[in-house]
Amino acid sequence: MIKKELPHHHEDETKTSRIQEQLNNIDDFQAVAEIFKQLGDPTRIRIFFLLCHCEECVINISALLDMSSPAVSHHLRPLRSSGLITSRREGKEVYYRAADTPQSRLLHQMIEQVMEITCLN
Repeated sequence: MIKKELPHHHEDETKTSRIQEQLNNIDDFQAVAEIFKQLGDPTRIRIFFLLCHCEECVINISALLDMSSPAVSHHLRPLRSSGLITSRREGKEVYYRAADTPQSRLLHQMIEQVMEITCLN
């Protein structure tokens, strides 16, 4: 990595150098953007929130959200590919739940905090 010389020196150079290294990890920022992109849709947030609290199949998710099964499946695919939810098969049925990851838990906490703030206003 080539160290860039900054026009102004406001912070210590060691800190700036570490930040620059992080800024160059574009793939890491892309991964974060992908997760946030999934939560840019209120239906996906509702599905994710539901799956943080219980494991459900597509049919039950559809009934709870008053949506068609194909529409729910459409939203489940990107949530699963982003690693926010996981699935397991039992016979012909597939069950979904929130992934047991630090990122998933943090997003769940953020959703609940925002909802509490919204409910108080």
